[in-house]
Amino acid sequence: MNNQAKTHYRKVLKSDHLGCADLEDFIENKSDMIFTVQQVRQELGAKVAGKKIDANIMYFELKDGKKIKPLVLNATNAKTMKKLTGSGFIEDWAGMNIKLYIDGNVSMMGEVVGGVRINPRPVVIQKQLLTRENSVVWNNVIVAFKKYGNFDKVLQKWTMSQEDMRFIAEGVSDGSL
Repeated sequence: MNNQAKTHYRKVLKSDHLGCADLEDFIENKSDMIFTVQQVRQELGAKVAGKKIDANIMYFELKDGKKIKPLVLNATNAKTMKKLTGSGFIEDWAGMNIKLYIDGNVSMMGEVVGGVRINPRPVVIQKQLLTRENSVVWNNVIVAFKKYGNFDKVLQKWTMSQEDMRFIAEGVSDGSL
């Protein structure tokens, strides 16, 4: 039977936090399940699964223009983040790229229920080479260079040749761009 026509039973529970059922969509769409941490906040009295608890909650940047639910960090995932980042401080985890997966062996209250886990291997994102042919992004880079006077923000997501960076810098300087 085709899984695309099926609905996971957990979807009706409308959790505010990321769970296995939410990742099923990514699995079905063959998405890489790599996310960028926007921030982690310690929230006191957060409502999780109908109970108020104190928890570290991880928020993600948009992925492909879509909002991703925040992840309540259990002890295992928090330890994984500490190992990945080299820091036990949640404020240091922002900007980290992580890969999530479903671990079918996670148990809760003595019952195997499955759970969301953070892959303990570092994620390496291959940056795309930005060329003049990518006119929309190219024009945005020129605007950013005029505003900030450098390529720092651009180089976080793209690679550029020294020749192209020099071309933009000189063009902005002499007013031709």
